[in-house]
Amino acid sequence: MEIGIVGLGRMGAGMARRLARAGVHVICYDQADAARRSVAAEPNVVCAENLAALCARLSGERVAILMLPAGGAVEDTIRDLLPLLSAGDTLVDGGNSYYRDSKRRALALSQQGLRYIDAGISGGVHGLEQGYCLMLGGTPKSIEIFAPFARLLAPDAERGWLHCGPSGAGHFAKMIHNGIEYGIMQSLAEGFSLLAARPELDIDPARLAETWRHGSVVRSWLLDLCAGILTQPEDFARIAPVVADSGEGRWTALESIELGVPAPVITLALMNRFSSQGGSDYSRKLLAMMRAGFGGHPIQKAP
Repeated sequence: MEIGIVGLGRMGAGMARRLARAGVHVICYDQADAARRSVAAEPNVVCAENLAALCARLSGERVAILMLPAGGAVEDTIRDLLPLLSAGDTLVDGGNSYYRDSKRRALALSQQGLRYIDAGISGGVHGLEQGYCLMLGGTPKSIEIFAPFARLLAPDAERGWLHCGPSGAGHFAKMIHNGIEYGIMQSLAEGFSLLAARPELDIDPARLAETWRHGSVVRSWLLDLCAGILTQPEDFARIAPVVADSGEGRWTALESIELGVPAPVITLALMNRFSSQGGSDYSRKLLAMMRAGFGGHPIQKAP
């Protein structure tokens, strides 16, 4: 078995190592020299110097996974790969691409005899050891070709990966997955914030989180992470209260509006991230000034 991987960030490098350790011959490429060097010593991994070399080293009906940021990087790489690929080859987009882009790409590539799989992949930095959850969209034949690799990447050969449906279904499923993730994370953060706001009750948040991990209905991997984080409260002083958003929460909220399906928890979690990024600073200043205007309330000056 052999496969190509383009993009050796946290996820791409971990997937390359997991497949290589399972006996797959992995040909990798990344624009960054440091990224290529990070996996070069791994047995069964070969780093190509460019996309042409990667394609040349793969034989037969080739399979290549793109582990790249959504948007321009995926578009540019597919454009550069097109003259290097042949009919019957399979491209797998393992990044967090917008599902409508995936549907468009699948149609365009099929007209050139190429197969395209949109793969929503979850697992983060822990996927190397614990396995990745894969949500796949594409034709049955495309999935049949990729299935041997999916079985090795997943936590178990028969569990943790799914052919969700036609092109676009994999990235749509991952988009909703990430929207749910936003909501769960926000709920946990708010709950522990409330616990910390009642110090007179002397509740140890770290010990409570650890207790909830066993038998509680809110037990989850995200709670596991909270339990570890809360054992080191001194770290909070070094962290700015700013939470980034990757884009999938935005797409989920937009889908909710378009479909007329209410998703208030996910949408509010997204809005809270915008607020943490300074998106509400203007409105908060205006609110303070209105309050001062009608009630004579004092305004706190910026430091």
